[in-house]
Amino acid sequence: MESLIAVDVAILPPPMVADAAVQLSAALPASESKGLRLDAERLPHITLTQQFVRAEDVAALTEAIGNVVTRRTALRLSILGPGRGSSSVWMRVGPAPALLDLHRALMHALEPFEHTGGTSSAFVDGNARPEDVRWVSSFRDSSSFNRYQPHITLGHATGLPPVTPLDFTADNVALCRLGRFCSCRDVLMSWRLAVL
Repeated sequence: MESLIAVDVAILPPPMVADAAVQLSAALPASESKGLRLDAERLPHITLTQQFVRAEDVAALTEAIGNVVTRRTALRLSILGPGRGSSSVWMRVGPAPALLDLHRALMHALEPFEHTGGTSSAFVDGNARPEDVRWVSSFRDSSSFNRYQPHITLGHATGLPPVTPLDFTADNVALCRLGRFCSCRDVLMSWRLAVL
């Protein structure tokens, strides 16, 4: 039995941002979709970390996350407009200093829990694509620290979606199991950042 699970520590944006992301995702051309649509089961999110961890380490992992996030205050963030990477399109999130600091702190704190060798069975429903496995496996080297690009993935399209810039306060950090397309599926634990 697979003892590794694929997880994402992520910011779950407030309803006005999440609802906008779901609507934009639903409006992407069906002919260009690879099957990802945001909804109540595939949550809009801003990834802070992704990694494979041992299922038996989840309690210790949540304690380590809690030690980092409970000392933080809510983040003032901005949606800057649309963005893309390969065939994925997203809502581009501004690299606020507090967001970058939280990302770095979690990357350092959770490194001891990170494992190699994850497979598609580490994801919810066990049907992740090979590129999902590669993405999580290489997150530390390819998508973190100086390569970190905060965003909310909407789906797949050749054209950029009409993302309206907006400012918002984010106070919900969650530990999620990842599903196909590295979507946030099951929320294992969540924390509220202090709103000043």
